[in-house]
Amino acid sequence: MDATLEPEALTDATLPAGWLRLKDAVRRLRELQDRDGSLRADADRSDASALVGEVLDGVEALAPLFAHDDAYLSAVVADLASWRDTGFPVPDFRHSLAQFGPELQRRDGLRHLVVFPMYTQNGSAERLFEAVLLEVLWPEFIAAQEADAYSNPMFVPIRFLDFTAGYDTNSAVLFPETVATGTGGALPRFTWGAIFADREAARFRRVVRSAAEITRLELPEDAQRLLGDQRVAEETFVLWDLIHDRTHMRGDLPFDPFMIKQRMPYFLYSLEELRCDLTAFREAVRLVRAEDTDDLTRDRARLAQYAILFDRLFRFPLTGSRVRNYDGLGGQLLFAWLHQRHVLHWTDTRLAFDWTEVPDAVVALSDAIDDLYWRSIDRPKTAHWLAAYELVSSTLAPHPASAWHRGLSDEILSGPPKGMTDAVLDDEFPLSMFYEALGRKLGDVIASTSGITGRD
Repeated sequence: MDATLEPEALTDATLPAGWLRLKDAVRRLRELQDRDGSLRADADRSDASALVGEVLDGVEALAPLFAHDDAYLSAVVADLASWRDTGFPVPDFRHSLAQFGPELQRRDGLRHLVVFPMYTQNGSAERLFEAVLLEVLWPEFIAAQEADAYSNPMFVPIRFLDFTAGYDTNSAVLFPETVATGTGGALPRFTWGAIFADREAARFRRVVRSAAEITRLELPEDAQRLLGDQRVAEETFVLWDLIHDRTHMRGDLPFDPFMIKQRMPYFLYSLEELRCDLTAFREAVRLVRAEDTDDLTRDRARLAQYAILFDRLFRFPLTGSRVRNYDGLGGQLLFAWLHQRHVLHWTDTRLAFDWTEVPDAVVALSDAIDDLYWRSIDRPKTAHWLAAYELVSSTLAPHPASAWHRGLSDEILSGPPKGMTDAVLDDEFPLSMFYEALGRKLGDVIASTSGITGRD
């Protein structure tokens, strides 16, 4: 039996029958779970035991196809059996999580079978069982860049082959911290993070095609090529993600870069995510301009500038709710920054760019955020927050009812940081009239990308 699934196994008609049985057993098991992953109080335990048996049989039947993940899949079997035998409590899959190391085998086309109780970011908040067939995206030019200027040993770009319901959503990541690991005890060290570049590329292509048509934007030839080729788009997103992901831990950082341990106004999350994207844009500009960049990397770096720009300007501001939408705010800020520097134009209901001026204008926003971070190393937290608000509000109009815009009281400013955070409106920086109009025409297209893959 082959060590991995054959490359043509991309449709229900050609996926192994054992996978389809496993997927269906996981689907039915999910229906018996509570939000925290434990068995629902009203669920029939004998039915649950039988379904766990089916999942165990499915994993064991498929395991020979994934010999490179033998230790992980053996641990999955043990964790599943333990969950059943201990009465279906909150699942604890830390043992199998510790055995899964996709970052150790970054080889283009390598397949993995993943079975975990987990939530899916931008998908399901419930820690239900998921089963996913995926493959690694690791082009040679990416391997060369990661081994040289952009070291990122935790980064694993992937694409979907098939998945259960938690991924029939907007989720485009597989992160170890989303896996259910019980209610106590030491967690394994997280050594990887995986991003579904095929979903990122596919939804980008669909949304930007429509946005360009709606706004009558004349796309440059390179941008048209990016929208016309899924594989090229995937490789472009992998380059973007490689640099973005590593940027969270690099630079003049006045705070925990992942912001896990502290609660802050959401516009600070906006600036951090935008900082990482604009660093990727800056590095893409550098790669294009460097004499020693190889032709393939130079091409994907040129395309990455369009990907970052259009995804941020078109999809981000109109995706999700307006409740503390930090990614949306970053896109709004980028649009207004470029518009106010006269390199983006919305005239006669037509969108246009001065393309030769765009790279330096985007880098200038990156410089402004980097300067904010550098200066804030010497500032107290409240002063950093106020400076960050000033940076955003100097370009984007705040809500007229904003307490931050009017000026926070001395009582709030001298109190704990929670008071400042609580004073931020859910939609502190509302959509402009441009985005309100665009959203009415583009909203359904964005919604249609839920669950999209590179084969759609």
